[in-house]
Amino acid sequence: MLNARRPNPLPVRPSRRGLLAGAGALVVAFRLDPKSARAAAGPNLADVKAQPNAFVRIGADDTVTVVIKHLDMGQGNTTGLATILADELGADWAKVRTEFAPADATLYNNSLMGPIQGTGGSTAVANSWFQLRKAGAAAREMLMAEAAFRWKVPVSEITVSDNLVRHAPSGRQARFGELAASAASLPVPSEPRLKDPSEWRLIGQTIPRLDSVAKTNGTAVYSLDIRRPNQVTAVVARAPRFGATVKSFDAAAARKVAGVLDVVQVPTGVAVLARDTWSAMKGREALTVAWDDSTAETRSSETILAEYRERAKAPGLTASERGDPQAALKGAAKVIEAEFTFPYLAHAAMEPLNATIERASDGGYDVYAGFQFQTVEQATMAAVLGVTPDRVRLHSNWAGGSFGRRATPTADYLAEAAAVFKASGEKAPIHLVWTREDDMAGGYYRPTVLHKVRAGIDGKGAVVGWDHVMVGKSIMIGSPFEAMIVKNGIDSTTVEGASDTPYALPAYRFGVHNGREGVPVLWWRSVGHTHTAHVMEVMIDELAHAANVDPVAYRLSLLTQAPRLSGVLKLAAEKAGWSAKPQEQGRGLGVAVHESFGSYVAMVADVTAQDAAIRVNRIVAAVDVGVPVNPDVIRAQVEGAVGFALSAVLRNRITLKDGQVQEHNFDAYEPTRMSEMPKVEVHIVPSQVAPTGIGEPGVPVLGPSIANAVFAATGRRLRSLPLDLSGVKGA
Repeated sequence: MLNARRPNPLPVRPSRRGLLAGAGALVVAFRLDPKSARAAAGPNLADVKAQPNAFVRIGADDTVTVVIKHLDMGQGNTTGLATILADELGADWAKVRTEFAPADATLYNNSLMGPIQGTGGSTAVANSWFQLRKAGAAAREMLMAEAAFRWKVPVSEITVSDNLVRHAPSGRQARFGELAASAASLPVPSEPRLKDPSEWRLIGQTIPRLDSVAKTNGTAVYSLDIRRPNQVTAVVARAPRFGATVKSFDAAAARKVAGVLDVVQVPTGVAVLARDTWSAMKGREALTVAWDDSTAETRSSETILAEYRERAKAPGLTASERGDPQAALKGAAKVIEAEFTFPYLAHAAMEPLNATIERASDGGYDVYAGFQFQTVEQATMAAVLGVTPDRVRLHSNWAGGSFGRRATPTADYLAEAAAVFKASGEKAPIHLVWTREDDMAGGYYRPTVLHKVRAGIDGKGAVVGWDHVMVGKSIMIGSPFEAMIVKNGIDSTTVEGASDTPYALPAYRFGVHNGREGVPVLWWRSVGHTHTAHVMEVMIDELAHAANVDPVAYRLSLLTQAPRLSGVLKLAAEKAGWSAKPQEQGRGLGVAVHESFGSYVAMVADVTAQDAAIRVNRIVAAVDVGVPVNPDVIRAQVEGAVGFALSAVLRNRITLKDGQVQEHNFDAYEPTRMSEMPKVEVHIVPSQVAPTGIGEPGVPVLGPSIANAVFAATGRRLRSLPLDLSGVKGA
């Protein structure tokens, strides 16, 4: 097997002739120890990497297994990442497999997140692009070196494709599996030759996803599917208000429920352990718990928002500033003032949170879950269990969605699983299950946010000043990531998308107030861009109409220094048959464009708004994500972003009444129905720039494109989300 073992360095000394450029590889003329003659035909081995190739294994049966360091929550990164390595290797796609990497930040850190292993911010492909290309190329060159040694031919005459290593002049060839074991003993090339884009056979092509069959026939294993020997199920009764604690509880009735095995108190509440999930849930229903609300959040959503409005009257901390917008607005020909509000939002992934933990025979712990922040999760559970992190082994499974929820800085649900296991005496494996109601009312929401904007134009319609204040609770303040992310009291994930606007606004200030409520908040698919993009794009649209200029042309005039944004905007408008004029009574087109996570997305929404109802007929999207590793996965992610975000645009919100969440399931927090899903067209900009991400960037532009289309259809501005359907009644 060509595996992650570090090979023994060969006693190789480069000759004075140095490096010679060969056809397809670097050829090195070496003075060798006779025992190391095999290396004579090989690539540049003079600078052997200390770190072995930990991303690919080749079996004797020719299977190529790509080790995936990121969690796949449905976004398809297993296919994308495997594509990168397989293309450089020259693998036959039919023989490519994947497996999730163990927790090991020394091997599998996310280079765009810092020294941790984790998935998020649409970074999986972006941070792995060169890493996996080099891994595949190194394995290819090792196979070539082995073949050249066996056949006593120059390595420059060797080619690799479809799991075969060939020497055309002699007609000889060998399968990967025939060469892998011997090739594995060679040193790993430190700087293997990366293929020119003209040589790619998989990258940029629509090839089948590797997980489709298993997810279709039910053989894919999610963490909710895990069943360990003698496993028991645990559910936890948690406080109905955030910040409340257990005052006392009576478990007598719960213990009488058939199937209930034990009841234990943990920091987050009271856990009921049972033989199955139903018995655990019935046991929890029979519990009597008195809660101490002395430190709990007891306000309602309206009260919190009213406080936000008061705070927004002051300028706030300066996140971005150029020129003097206050002075500029005094001389403006026209000033538009607007308020935007955004509610708390639940992640509402299809698979609720869950994890299984058991004691291993060596005294360590094995944990099974959809791990998104492996380094944080491993360390947090180890601290709860009182062991070092290496004693907690993480076994990653497929995850049925996340949208940010599985990546908490506190590793909350995994810490809870460890606490329940410890409190139970560690007698049997425990599967902690959050029900749908637990998940939706359990906290960690997209923050509720308020924006106030004053923007002005001159007599020719040009923007002269923009004064912007927002209030929202920081995700990072108080978390382990505060030192890295928060500067001068400003959380970059709160202000992203507005503080760094690409629009050429001559006098601009963006101020921020950090909310102080006791509701746990977290990144939600596209994080700060979920609200900043909406505010910027709706306001730009308002200014365009105030200036009596076509909204697409107006944006382009302000994006002269942003060619990639301009490019997707032009492409989306062209493909949509753009017109700012209503197509028919109650029907119109709206546009929005935004950069997030290094990717550029524009959308044109075709909307019908009549009789207090909004129907989105069609979404035309243009995306620029650099090299499109797999166009089908890119299209699927944009289509999925539309489906995911549409319900938040039209209706969804999490509301508090006296501190208690009111929405507990899909009846009150309704996802997008298939019957309301619009037709989605995705157009991808060709590129050879290093790829960025697409898991999140499709979300920010949907809301403003729809809101702007509603204006085009009705003449009524709907600024806040979700869109108030009564606002278009009678239009």
